[in-house]
Amino acid sequence: MQRIITIISLLIIFISNISASPKYEIRAAWITTIGGLDWPKTKATSGYGIKLQKEELCRHLDMLKRANFNTVLFQTRLRGDVIYPSIYETFTESLTGRTGGNPGYDPLKFAIEECHKRGMELHAWMVCIPAGNDRQVKLLGNKSVVKKKPSMCIHFKRAWYLDPGNPETSGYLSAMAKEIVMNYDVDGIHLDYIRYPENGENFPDTKTFKKYGKGKSIAQWRRDNITEIVRKIHNEVKKIKPWVKISSSPVGKYNDTRRYSSKGWNAYNAVYQDAKLWLESGIHDAVFPMMYFRDNQFYPFALNWQENKHGRWVVPGLGVYFLEHKAKEWDIDEIMRQIHFIRHNRLDGQAFFRNEFLMKNTCGLTDSLTHKFYSSPAAVPPMTWQDSIPPSPPCNGNISYTTDGIVLKWEKTDSCKRGGISYRIYASTIYPVDTDNANNIICLKNSCSDFKYTSSDCENLFWAVTSIDRYGNESCPLELNTPDSNELLVCVNKLPEFIEGSSIIINDITGIELFRTQNKPEEIIKKLKEGIYKIQIMFPDKRIRDITLFITDKRK
Repeated sequence: MQRIITIISLLIIFISNISASPKYEIRAAWITTIGGLDWPKTKATSGYGIKLQKEELCRHLDMLKRANFNTVLFQTRLRGDVIYPSIYETFTESLTGRTGGNPGYDPLKFAIEECHKRGMELHAWMVCIPAGNDRQVKLLGNKSVVKKKPSMCIHFKRAWYLDPGNPETSGYLSAMAKEIVMNYDVDGIHLDYIRYPENGENFPDTKTFKKYGKGKSIAQWRRDNITEIVRKIHNEVKKIKPWVKISSSPVGKYNDTRRYSSKGWNAYNAVYQDAKLWLESGIHDAVFPMMYFRDNQFYPFALNWQENKHGRWVVPGLGVYFLEHKAKEWDIDEIMRQIHFIRHNRLDGQAFFRNEFLMKNTCGLTDSLTHKFYSSPAAVPPMTWQDSIPPSPPCNGNISYTTDGIVLKWEKTDSCKRGGISYRIYASTIYPVDTDNANNIICLKNSCSDFKYTSSDCENLFWAVTSIDRYGNESCPLELNTPDSNELLVCVNKLPEFIEGSSIIINDITGIELFRTQNKPEEIIKKLKEGIYKIQIMFPDKRIRDITLFITDKRK
């Protein structure tokens, strides 16, 4: 009877593993710093103010960590001002309440460190073409790019913009991206408003077009201008740190599809973004299209992005601000349907605009993510088009048990890969630990060669650790412990190595023998259909080892 109970329990585990959330999925949130919309609400005007401002940001990051997010899009350049000490632009007023006011610490450096502590990536979000409205430019005074580089700026509808047609613009923005990448350990540069303004057909760039148009139509010239800025930023960043991801948030509809109109609001024609070309030509690693729509204004256009991704990542941005009760527009089911659709059609994740609505758990959004869609951690996928070679695995691991948990240790990977190596920790009641199963992830990124885990149930777990490079490539696992010879061994899609000359008896779940073999473990796995098997290994010295083997459709 006990054996039957055990098998039923294992069958439950087997079914739950099949329906688990994906191991690789980008889960991102935009943290907006302009006007302190998401952060900061408190001002850094004293030592105590700095402390409160830091604690406030940590609350945002703690919430995202609890909800198993892995990517923060952190607004770094706002409207001609920034949140870090720059030689190009001054501090934004949202940090201290005063334009140009030094907050007394480096917010970008602090944010990166705190994200990395939590195993999350930070992408520096740069608002590109806007230089500020009339009020903002006036407050910036002589520190404004409008004053410092007037020939590079154009006034349009009570605001100032960098002129994309002026060759200086690509140099200016790429220099700012380069400054960030050289001085900070960012995981990505995220380009926002990398386009012409709304009503862009009326943008007053006639003079620039006459000078640089070179016989093109004005529409194509404008698209080429934006593409050249993207290309310049991409090339400058990748020369320094090729693992830093280049992405953008284009308008959510690339263009009209065959069946559905974009209703005049699309990336290609309305604001001159050719984001599909950026993916196709390899100057982009990902797009986070601003798909703040519903029904047939969302689904066909999401598929259109997916069908034209050219091997890069498409992560739809979801407009969760429409959930706010006073807006009275969307209910939570709309967002749930969109996430189901994204997963079913194998897009690469979701991004949420913006973080305040996650912090507030608006309409139960954060609870739904935490307990349903994001119940297990997920890793950012490997950037295989940049580098696909996994690092060496760690070695010489050992485990020591403490009164309140466990301490894992291993020797660091001997790797010459630039950017450094981190480690991913796994644990499972099943041996060998299935590192493809997101439910087994204990820690996404650990920069040290040891790890402490506090739990009263550590002794019943098997542990493994892998090496991760900056491109997201993962090594084979180092198994930190193995079953005792007298305990029931349960395996999923794998068999342990056994001594040459051993005979392997394959039985079905009822114990009826199917066949015997002396093949290698991987050859046996290939022969078996999905299901549960009882395996007996008969060693040359006549010892017998019993194994329960699960074969799923996720076999390697």
